[in-house]
Amino acid sequence: MPIHSSSLPDGTYGGSAGGFVVESADANFYYSGDTALTLDMKLISETTKLKFAVLCIGGNLTMDINDAIRAADLLQCKEVMGVHYDTFPLIKIDHAAAKEKFRSKGLTLHLLPIGGTQDF
Repeated sequence: MPIHSSSLPDGTYGGSAGGFVVESADANFYYSGDTALTLDMKLISETTKLKFAVLCIGGNLTMDINDAIRAADLLQCKEVMGVHYDTFPLIKIDHAAAKEKFRSKGLTLHLLPIGGTQDF
């Protein structure tokens, strides 16, 4: 699986894969960007307690649902906001099945409608 689908709409190189840990006085969260599952995610949990993680779940170019569950485990994070899914047929997911798969692992998957918001 590629670590990143790193190209721009015109086909030019889009840069290296990267995620970000955002820290604040209120809470910390991780945004995976368009990355795939990496063991580096475990290092984040060793130094930072996360309130939630924003993880790709569409597969085909990034993480799929199973890899996002593994990422949440590495990150030691129970709340996950799914991204990078349903925007074109190749990354369409079954919402109910995805939420159930996360729930069966003791995790909560949030799937927001376009323009939706979520309080954590």
